[in-house]
Amino acid sequence: MQNTRLNSLVDVTGDRLSSWLRNPWRRSSVLIISLLFGNYLGPTIALVAGQQGQLDVVIAATLAALTELLSAVVYRRKPDVARSLWLDCLNAIKIGLIYSLFVDAFKLGS
Repeated sequence: MQNTRLNSLVDVTGDRLSSWLRNPWRRSSVLIISLLFGNYLGPTIALVAGQQGQLDVVIAATLAALTELLSAVVYRRKPDVARSLWLDCLNAIKIGLIYSLFVDAFKLGS
């Protein structure tokens, strides 16, 4: 690929972001934000699915399949392999999503 200014800008920005996220506190803050985003995403999905009333089963099956697939990818990694920030963020979003759906279920059950 030709080395354009846009290509150089994207490469430099990616390198700076990668070096900035090597700090454990910054990494933890990104993971907490991902967890909170998953906590926000759960009721949003439940509200949109409940509004239509026709796709409840399809969306529930899709969410279950996606969470199981993500769990299989994340937890099959060997412990000595370097942890990927993207996989950890997706796992945090999944945990927040599942937690918020459980909280919604408890709210509806009481």
